[in-house]
Amino acid sequence: MRKLIERLSELRGTSGHEYRISDLIAAEFEPYADEIIKSPIGSVIAVKKCGIENAPSVMIEAHMDEIGLMVSSITDDGFVTFTDIGGVDERILPSLEVTIHGQSDVSGVIGIIPAEYTDTSKSYKSEDLAIDTGLSKVELTKLISVGDCITLPQSVGRLGKKQISLKTMDDRASVAVLVDVLKKLKNEQLSCDIYAVSAVQEEVTGAGGKTSAFSIRPDIAIAIDVTHGITPDNSESAFRLGSGTIIGRGPSLHSKLTDRLIDICKAEQIKYDLEIEGGYTGTDAWDIQTSRGGIATALLSIPLKYMHTSVETLDIRDVKATSRLITKFISGLEGDLSWLSL
Repeated sequence: MRKLIERLSELRGTSGHEYRISDLIAAEFEPYADEIIKSPIGSVIAVKKCGIENAPSVMIEAHMDEIGLMVSSITDDGFVTFTDIGGVDERILPSLEVTIHGQSDVSGVIGIIPAEYTDTSKSYKSEDLAIDTGLSKVELTKLISVGDCITLPQSVGRLGKKQISLKTMDDRASVAVLVDVLKKLKNEQLSCDIYAVSAVQEEVTGAGGKTSAFSIRPDIAIAIDVTHGITPDNSESAFRLGSGTIIGRGPSLHSKLTDRLIDICKAEQIKYDLEIEGGYTGTDAWDIQTSRGGIATALLSIPLKYMHTSVETLDIRDVKATSRLITKFISGLEGDLSWLSL
């Protein structure tokens, strides 16, 4: 699992630029799927059929896109200004190493005025900063263009025995769950069809989850994302790493499906905790459950420290717990879904 997460994390595809990585994600799914479908906007859908006519369908979904930056201009002095894609934490930007993806990849650094010449209490905004590549405007315009995406650096990897720190754990760790579930169920005789969706644009529009749910029209959907892990500045609205899978509970999530997942955790001794979602969950679960006439949707999350930075950190055990829960749920699902009725 760790190596799979690392491979997925290393891919570079910001929202709207997932075409850079979609074929590589499809290749991860391919050994365990009957069919791979790529949607018109780039979502990758791995299909595993059970062979039973009119069998119920389960959609499991995680988004492939990552937060990042986008070139907004190239100044006469050769500096690259930018805007953000998907909500980068602006506090991390000064002194960050970045890669601009144009006709070729260009490395750069986001520089700031030295402390002795400025007010160090100032909090910089994206519009106050620029990327220095060491190249002139003439050189840069041959390599990059306005609108090109910019990605953050890869971080260190293993932290201690159980944690890993990498870029884009939101939400490539959950894409790893999709691959792992399909792998575990490859030779199982199931009573349902599976659609594993690696969706685009969650960080900006939710379009990938929404359109995939509309086209598949599953009976059941489980969205997988991340939630905040406890850090020194946040212990009240966050979860300790190692808590297991985090099951969302709230009005926008199907209560009977949520109860079934909780019951499986209890029966199988899978570690879990509950996250109370009073309204909008901030995930693709919202767009999926409102598709067509409504889809019974649950939300599972992985605790993550330092979200939307280049050092996102999680506990590998929580990823495994999420995969195990989904695998147990699908393998035990029968054709009769009357228990879903509200």
